[in-house]
Amino acid sequence: MKKLIVALIFSIMFGNNQIPGTEQKRPILLRGGTLHTVTGDVLEEHDLLFAEGKIITIDEQIQPSPETDVLDIYGKHVIPGFIAGYTRIGLTEISAVKQTNDHSEIGEINPNVRANVAYNPDSDLIPVTRSNGVLTVNSAPTSGRVAGQSSVMYMDGWTWEDATLKHPSALNLNWPSMRFDFRKDAKKKEKEQREGYNKAIREMEFLVRDVRAYHHRKNAKERKAEHKQKSDLRLESMIPFIVFKEPIHIKANNVRQIEAAVKWSTKHDLNIVIVGGGDAWRIPEILVEKNIPVILLGVQNTPRRRFEPIHTPYKVPAILQKSGVHFCISLDPGYPMDGHVRTLPDEAMRAASWGLTKDQALRAITLSAAEILGVDERIGSLDLGKDATFFISDNEPLTQSNHPTKAFIQGKEIDLSDRQKDLWEKYKEKYRRLGKLSE
Repeated sequence: MKKLIVALIFSIMFGNNQIPGTEQKRPILLRGGTLHTVTGDVLEEHDLLFAEGKIITIDEQIQPSPETDVLDIYGKHVIPGFIAGYTRIGLTEISAVKQTNDHSEIGEINPNVRANVAYNPDSDLIPVTRSNGVLTVNSAPTSGRVAGQSSVMYMDGWTWEDATLKHPSALNLNWPSMRFDFRKDAKKKEKEQREGYNKAIREMEFLVRDVRAYHHRKNAKERKAEHKQKSDLRLESMIPFIVFKEPIHIKANNVRQIEAAVKWSTKHDLNIVIVGGGDAWRIPEILVEKNIPVILLGVQNTPRRRFEPIHTPYKVPAILQKSGVHFCISLDPGYPMDGHVRTLPDEAMRAASWGLTKDQALRAITLSAAEILGVDERIGSLDLGKDATFFISDNEPLTQSNHPTKAFIQGKEIDLSDRQKDLWEKYKEKYRRLGKLSE
């Protein structure tokens, strides 16, 4: 009860006061803008018509009907909403305050945990994040060996049901560490460290075996009523991923981890995505051969080894692109980055400075992310029939001054104010008045 009261207090203190967008009632025509379609060319001085939350027409000159609202956007840019492929948005507020975190459960095996049910649509991090064009996120539980099921969430809505675009997007698994400490003064001897790793692998092997056995028994044609199988929520929740090959997102950074995860998935014929992927550039041929995508967590990182050049992490996206690896760019949601998903376009900009073209970098935080998350039929590009989820900016994408002036999620115009903008205006006014007083 005490914990619930504390959580309620923090919700009141840090919840945003914004009202979600209303359903689109009238068609809207954006006239004369520059459209960054992602799937095709950049279309200058084109019109875009959307109605009932969907993109209806894209053409050079669209004749609006009398009931259509027209917005002249000459000289402005229309950009698909950015997509963060791996976050804890909605599941955390202040990383250092335990009562505001709902991304971690007790225990190592929690496949039945659902991110969207725990998602807080009133989080103050949501308006801050979407102010920079990030309109969709994949929120994921992160603790234990099997952390739970992630969900693709729109950054708008009264409830978690309103905000959910897709659930589940994946089962999340943290691969055991393979960075063994060989020093003489190490807390655990090398043998003990290896035994710990092997034990974790055996547990995952047993888990796969148990899920398949449970599914087989459950679907046995001849089963007597008195021998009805007892339900197991954890095994039941893993059937879509182990048996029917729904995606499993495996967090692995070290090259040995990635190789081991790929070998494990091949052995059990599983559909995996590597999350993290810091060393993916060292073994791209394996990822291409097995058709395994990568959600790259950050570009502005330090090298993983002392002998690597300082800018190696910045070059990783370009290396993966050249090698043919299917990847997207996101951010590591660990402390203190939980509230910094808004810097996602900055990561793409850095990748564009170190080998990616700007078009490729934009795709890495839009359509590629949508494809990996399995929502590319709905979002990720400006195409007919897709959700009207995009923003309008005075400048082209992936520039320092790329701040949305209007944004739409499923055709609903959303509030782009946030606490930082309010404080900026407050203190500008403060010093303006103080300046007058000093005159």
